[in-house]
Amino acid sequence: MKVKLLARSGVTAALYALLTLALAPISYGLVQCRVSEAMCVLPWFSSAAVPGLFAGCLLANLIAGAPLYDVVFGSLATLLAALLTRWMRRCGLSRYLAPLPSVMLNAVIVGALLYYVYELPVGLPLAMLSVGAGQAVACYGLGIPLLLALERFGGKLFL
Repeated sequence: MKVKLLARSGVTAALYALLTLALAPISYGLVQCRVSEAMCVLPWFSSAAVPGLFAGCLLANLIAGAPLYDVVFGSLATLLAALLTRWMRRCGLSRYLAPLPSVMLNAVIVGALLYYVYELPVGLPLAMLSVGAGQAVACYGLGIPLLLALERFGGKLFL
């Protein structure tokens, strides 16, 4: 069973990194919408998605040449969001809240990274708001339809 979990994590990581890098022009920067963040709902179905999302984010940031702080803290934001999404399922919270940790944590952490590490010429609140808006589009606009499609197939379509 551990081999199956490892394989599922690997597929999740590869798909996340591929989507992020393939859509790089909209995946990075102040105005970003990482389509791969739609996958933030996958921990709702499987714990294998937690390390997969973390590894995928880490790979995408490393390959893109992001500064070390972004690689570390951006990836940790994805890991924490995935863990919280998994926890929310166990607590019996509404599935429509599944993308919320990803939206909130990335808005705060990645927004702060853009402001402090990249020193973009905008205020911290605007950086956080910009990242949060892109996350909401990806996580709710694409993630909820993905979640509902996976539920229709009993969560077994991908994981």
